[in-house]
Amino acid sequence: MRKGIHPEYRPVVFRDRAADYAFLTRSTMTSERTVEWEDGRTYPVVDVEISHVSHPFYTGTARVLDTAGRVERFERRYGKGEGA
Repeated sequence: MRKGIHPEYRPVVFRDRAADYAFLTRSTMTSERTVEWEDGRTYPVVDVEISHVSHPFYTGTARVLDTAGRVERFERRYGKGEGA
């Protein structure tokens, strides 16, 4: 690898504001804001809107879409194709 062209890879705290959850990982993300972590050190913090704690897929609150109803509504609105 060439030296000096890659961003710094360092510990960063990602904070999910919707679920009031934060986790420490390594990233190249940067932030002007910092937070004191559980280990007493200060790390840059990046606020995210959604994470595995609040995402519907991971929490089991995902809605099942009525795809058959959507297809029927589309066909009613625009008619069936020529090949049908």
